[in-house]
Formats: sequence, structure tokens, C-alpha cells
Amino acid sequence: MVAAGHVRQLMKNPQSITGRFLARPLPHPLCARRPVRLKGRGADDALHVQGARLHNMKNLSVRLPLRRLTVVSGVSGSGKSTLVRDVLHDNLHALLQRKSRRGRQNLALIGARAIAGYEALRRVLEVDQTPIGKTPRSCPATYVGIWDAIRKLFANTAEARMRGYGPSRFSFNVKGGRCEGCEGQGLKKIEMSFLPDVKVPCEVCRGARFNPETLGVLYKNKSVGEVLAMNVRDAVGFFSAHSRIHRTLRLLDDVGLGYLTLGQPSPTLSGGEAQRIKLVTELAKARTDTEADIKGTLYILDEPTVGLHMADVEKLIHVLHRLVEAGNSVIVIEHNLDVIAEADWLIDLGPEGGDGGGRIVAQGAPEDCAKVKGSHTARFLRGFLRERKAG
Repeated sequence: MVAAGHVRQLMKNPQSITGRFLARPLPHPLCARRPVRLKGRGADDALHVQGARLHNMKNLSVRLPLRRLTVVSGVSGSGKSTLVRDVLHDNLHALLQRKSRRGRQNLALIGARAIAGYEALRRVLEVDQTPIGKTPRSCPATYVGIWDAIRKLFANTAEARMRGYGPSRFSFNVKGGRCEGCEGQGLKKIEMSFLPDVKVPCEVCRGARFNPETLGVLYKNKSVGEVLAMNVRDAVGFFSAHSRIHRTLRLLDDVGLGYLTLGQPSPTLSGGEAQRIKLVTELAKARTDTEADIKGTLYILDEPTVGLHMADVEKLIHVLHRLVEAGNSVIVIEHNLDVIAEADWLIDLGPEGGDGGGRIVAQGAPEDCAKVKGSHTARFLRGFLRERKAG
């Protein structure tokens, strides 16, 4: 227990991260706004959805700027998910799958008359909070793509070469080097008749996942099992000489996941942790050359702050900004005012839910949208921005 008491006591407790955020909320904007110009000469590239009529959409036409952080807000049932996921994501995914221009022109769009501007995109990806894997063999190291490189490091040691071990020897997914008592999972499942199944450490390898011969090969005095048990923060220094591994681990630490172990079973990760690991995977792939700036990725997130602490929300915001700085586009459906206040471009739908929604109530920079009368979001955003103004 870090702190206990009423709110004022928590705010004065230096050990409480919750108290710190209550006492000193996030200032906005955390990152300087990227200007958006959607009309006239020199207008920014944008997606143009025309005639959206799906569900409660009222023949909606809207422009969403590319290479910007765009947030779509509005009361529940106002049409946010319909516009972003059902109309935009599903149609863009289908359009970008078509290789020929004729194939794209002949595609029957779902819920919209036309979508323009997608030629500037390379792909569209929805990043949600679903698990990154279903078995204990799936872990952060395998998902972010560094485990193959780590296996090669072990295979290149003098001991491994002398024994004739290749990279596959250090895989817990195939026979040879893994512990066959648990088939490389490190855990064994005990089925209970009238209770949920229980998972316990393997009694053969004691959770190390590999057999004794494989564990006998050391890299910098660590076995492959010990590396899997290492947390991300320690691994950053351990692999400092290997740029690709180090960069990905540094990204994981930067988004607040330094406490995770490299081999932590994916089913034990929370939704927020899984989502940030997915975002780090994308950041690790990001390029900064001209082609990537022109043909980037559109990332779509639906209420990514669900279940996140205020400190985690801050880390998520920084990740989203980094994706945009790498030449990509981000569209977020969100109710959280901290995220709304960070938007380069805000689109507020409503004014109500159901039949009373499906219209654009306000759009523009958050400061401009906060002035719009008749917007429920604006009513709360006005005071929020005034209290949280950076500087």
C-alpha cells in the first residue's frame, strides 16, 4: 500500500503517483499542435468521407487530416464507432487490398457514397486491447520481434558453436532445446473438477522453459532462461551493444513497460499493456525516409484509455505523438479529456445519441471546438483547457 486517506492526503503524499496526478494534472498541449489546413492552396492531405449514411449517420461528409493526431469525440451513441470503424476502417481496408485502380473504382463501399484521399496511405491498422497471444509461449520478446535476434546471439557464442547449436536450439516453440516437460511453456496446467484450472511452474525446468543442456550456454554470464526472466528495464542495458534489440527495448521502457519480463506469458498482460506493446511494435518498424513520410500507416484506436491510470494515459499520449512524428496518421475515438486536449484536429459528433446524433457538431483545434455552443464535449472542454493550459 502506497497511500491511504482522503483525497487531500493522497495529493500531499510524494510516494503516490495517483496523488501526484491529482495535485498536478497534465498540462496541455504536451506536444506543440501541428497546424491543419483542409481548404485552399497548400491544403494538407486528408481523407474525405462523402455521404456517410450507415446507422444514424445523416448523409455525413467529413475531412480527416493525414499525418496528424485526430480525435473523434461525442456522447455515447453519437456515431463515432460507426464513422471511424464501420465506414472508414472497413472501407479503407478493402480499398487498400485492391491492387488495381479499376478494382478500387468497382468496389461497393459500405455506408458511404465515396472516400477520397486514401492514395496517400500504405495501410490501415486498428490497434485494440485484445491479447497479443493466447498461450504462455507467446510473450513480449516474441511479439515485438527481438527474440530471433537474441537466439542468434546465443547461437554465436563459442560454447554454442562448439556444441553445434544453431538458433533453433534456443527456441521454446520446437523440440530440441526446450523443456519437454512443459513443451517450452514454463508452466503446467492442472485441471480442477469444479474449479478453474490452475497453472503452476513446471517441476522439470522450474519455469526456465529450456532443458539443462541449453541452459548451459551463457551469453554475458546469463543463460537463455535468465534472459527471459529479465525485466525490460534491465534488458535495455544488457543489450546496449545491439542497436536493434536495444532500440525496441528502449521503446518498451519509454511507454512505461519496463517492469515486464521479456518472457512474461501474454495471457497475463492487461488490455492496456497489450495495446502499448502493439504500438511499440509499430514504432519499432517506423522509418523516417521520404517514402514513409508520403505513404504512411493510418492507426485507428477505439477508446484506448479504458482501464488506464492517469500516468499510463500520459505515456499513451506520448506514443501516439511519436507515431505521428514518424510520418503516420492516428485517429482516436475517445471520451478522455486528456486525449481530446492533445488532438491536432478534433471532430465532435452528436449532438445527442441515437437518432439525435450522426452530425458534426464541431471540428477544428480543441481550443476552437471548446467555444462551440450546443456541444456537450465543448461544455466540459472549455474549463478543462483553461485549468490545464501548458506553461
